[in-house]
Amino acid sequence: MKRCGDKKKVAETVDASGLMCPEPVMMLRNALRNVDAGTYLKLIATDPSTLRDIPTMCRFMHHKLVSQEEREGCFEFVVSARGAKLQS
Repeated sequence: MKRCGDKKKVAETVDASGLMCPEPVMMLRNALRNVDAGTYLKLIATDPSTLRDIPTMCRFMHHKLVSQEEREGCFEFVVSARGAKLQS
């Protein structure tokens, strides 16, 4: 079975299944803060509001939304990180 993001090498998958807004957005945002520019991350979510919230977050934070798919109530997003890791 072909899955969303198979064309790009996804470095990490963030599974926010069963969680409601704002948790999926916050989990993806935290993961994006810890990767290098150009790294692909996949978010899996079941909250329909992610269809609006993830593209909005990507525009606002200047990340690239590479793909977005819906399959049987499951939403998959592949996002390319925009910037370098934040130093702690």
